[in-house]
Amino acid sequence: MSFLKRLARSQRVRSAAGSLLAGYLRLVWRTGRFALDPPNIYDYADDNLPVIFAMWHGQHFLSPFVRRPQYRAAVLISRSADGEMNAIAAEKLGVRTIRGSGDHKGQFARKGGVSAYFQMLEALADGETVALTADVPKIAKKAGLGIVMLAKQSGRPILPIAVATARRIDLRSWDKASVNLPFSRGAAVAGPPIWVPADADQVALEGYRRAVEAALDAATGRAYDIAEGRAEPELWSKETLARLEAARDAAAVTARPARTPASGQADA
Repeated sequence: MSFLKRLARSQRVRSAAGSLLAGYLRLVWRTGRFALDPPNIYDYADDNLPVIFAMWHGQHFLSPFVRRPQYRAAVLISRSADGEMNAIAAEKLGVRTIRGSGDHKGQFARKGGVSAYFQMLEALADGETVALTADVPKIAKKAGLGIVMLAKQSGRPILPIAVATARRIDLRSWDKASVNLPFSRGAAVAGPPIWVPADADQVALEGYRRAVEAALDAATGRAYDIAEGRAEPELWSKETLARLEAARDAAAVTARPARTPASGQADA
């Protein structure tokens, strides 16, 4: 094993890298001028906690700052070497970590996914918000069924979120990740929550999976539009709030089906 590989696997090096990442993200957030869209999102969120924060991989680095400090939250992070650094950063930013993921072949149990799935269900049942990237691992911008199953079995809504900055470096990685830069105009956007009924069958679940994809794409596009000055934040209308409440009431049931792990769960 080369010296560089041994160095990369050193716990001290990973810890230092995670601390540096957390510090850098704080710098980006504190020096940025971030608009919240809709401005009244917390009025809705406060009445519907806990929620499932859904993000696209590579666009999720600033997501810990979207939650209010009083929100208890956990984030799903893979067991990979990169995931170790991200986990350390998340913990330093006050977010508990759950380790595990699926893979692009849908083999959910290979990488700690089954255990992580049940941990997320338990966290939501205990009133803790859960955050995770919705992508099928290594397939950018394609949502897996795992997050939809999590919403179905927990009875909690999926809240699509996106954070973007005008100043950034767009990488050529598989997830087209963006490195947000300090002293930038930015936007934190939440799409309308998606409630998944407990009796949703496979056909319905596929529809909700596609709805998550569309909502994340819309939130991401709007975040860039606001950050780059092409749009301004808008309040959710009374009609939108009434529609969301109706969807919540329709999804509410007194009994949930037995908990079974979903295949294709993405990692954060």
